[in-house]
Formats: sequence, structure tokens, C-alpha cells
Amino acid sequence: MRTSDNAGKGADAKKNIVLIGMPGAGKSTVGVVLAKRLGRPFVDSDLVIQEKQGMLLHEIIEEKGLNGFLRIEEEVNASLAFSGAVIATGGSVVYGERAMEHLGRTGTVVYLQLSFAAIEKRLGDLNERGVALRDGQSLESLYEERTPLYEKYADIILPCENKMLREIVAEIAGKL
Repeated sequence: MRTSDNAGKGADAKKNIVLIGMPGAGKSTVGVVLAKRLGRPFVDSDLVIQEKQGMLLHEIIEEKGLNGFLRIEEEVNASLAFSGAVIATGGSVVYGERAMEHLGRTGTVVYLQLSFAAIEKRLGDLNERGVALRDGQSLESLYEERTPLYEKYADIILPCENKMLREIVAEIAGKL
């Protein structure tokens, strides 16, 4: 877990709140409700990528390949210029070191932590969702690969297992 001046009580209102975690962890859902509760703008970095590319995530992966998508994702996230926003990132953002350094400098990074079983239960068609899987890679191996990265970049690790949306939002708000 990263240590940073902006984690914990009294975080600067100009700092972003950056949500990271596996696909299906609830980053966008939590982000919208958290932004509304705190009176902050909400940004979904996956939607920013889609808007800039003029394609859905799975179309970008199909057309440019996984590595091409990851380069685009890193570029977009490394260039986000918001202040005081709640930012929901794509699950694969943690592969982009430059993006994660930028997001960590500009905000408090919150990892929405769920078990593999909970993630597997929540996800539908992985290809339609635009989940960045290598050929032949299982969701479980993806989970095992990403978990240490989420923990590495997080200022706050928030266990979300069996919690209601309002509980998660209240916990994040209480830790800032």
C-alpha cells in the first residue's frame, strides 16, 4: 500500500478520489453515489477512453489488440486533468505505471477489494465488458495477477464483501 500525505483524515478537497479494483467491483456505481454525496464531479475513465477513441472498450481491444488498448488506457489516465473529482478507473489501469503515478499524485487512491468468488458472481460476458484478458487467460489468474498491483497503488484498501452501496460510500467518505 502506498503511503502518501493525501491519505487519511482531512484530505484536500482539491484532491481527486480515484477508485481502483477488479471489473465488477462497483467502481462506477460507488463513484457516482460518492460524488453525489460529496458534491464532486464524477469521471469514468473508461467512458473518457471510449469518447476519445470513438469505440467501445471491447471494440478497441478487438481492433488494436490488448497491448494497444493498454497503451491507450495508460495515455488517457496519465493525462486526466481534474481537480476534486471522483474518478472510476478501468480494472486494468494498474498496468500503466505512468498513469498510476499521475493518479496517485492528483488524488487519494481507494482500492475496492472483493474476493474472487464475489467478482466472478458479478461479471457477465467478459468480452462484451471489455475486460483486458490475454488469450487463454482465466478470470481467476487475472484476479491473482492484479491483486498485488491494486494493493501496491492504494492509499486506502476498502474491503467491500457483503456490504451495501451506502456502507461503502459512507466508509470512503469517513476515511477522507
